Amino acid sequence: MAIIHNTTLKPTKLELLTTWLPTRPWYAGSGAPELTKAGGFRLDDPEGEVGIEFMVALDTSGPEPVAYHVPLTYRAAPLPGADHALVGTMEHGVLGPRWAYDGLHDTVLRTELLALFEGRAQAMAQSISDTPDHEVAHSYAGPALPTGPAEITEDRDGGTDLTLPDGTLLRVHRTLSAAAPEGVSGQVSAPWNAPDGTRVRSVFASLRTP
Repeated sequence: MAIIHNTTLKPTKLELLTTWLPTRPWYAGSGAPELTKAGGFRLDDPEGEVGIEFMVALDTSGPEPVAYHVPLTYRAAPLPGADHALVGTMEHGVLGPRWAYDGLHDTVLRTELLALFEGRAQAMAQSISDTPDHEVAHSYAGPALPTGPAEITEDRDGGTDLTLPDGTLLRVHRTLSAAAPEGVSGQVSAPWNAPDGTRVRSVFASLRTP
């Protein structure tokens, strides 16, 4: 169970993302983003060591707002071999130093995301401790998904692809829209808050089996 502490973070998550997002190949802006948190959810690490968050960060710096889906993991120590995936470090008012990573490069997040597809993991509220988020929907009816190493390819068309050991393609959608992908074998979707206050449901991740 993840405990959500009402405390300070220095720098904040959005401050880290303001610097990190423009370095990503799927970033759609031309300068520094202006970010607000627009939604998301969490998953629990069964070992209770790693924080797992799927955040929607809304950028309103351009002529049209862009909603970015940023899966993050938070650790109490550096993740070996993952310097390339480090988003930044923060000082947590209760937990002390925290290392924030692009979660797709963290096996703990990938394992729990696949468990969510299969219905073996429960999506949890983003900002409330020990509270399921029943607005997060998942679908998948194929064979058991492998949890071994994945080949990761960052695309420039709004997503990151992970090829699982059996050839299944896991796509994590980095820029969110109301349009659902076609021809997928499974998906995870959740609502987020548009600039005008309306709730928009988007696909956060999808599967294509071989």
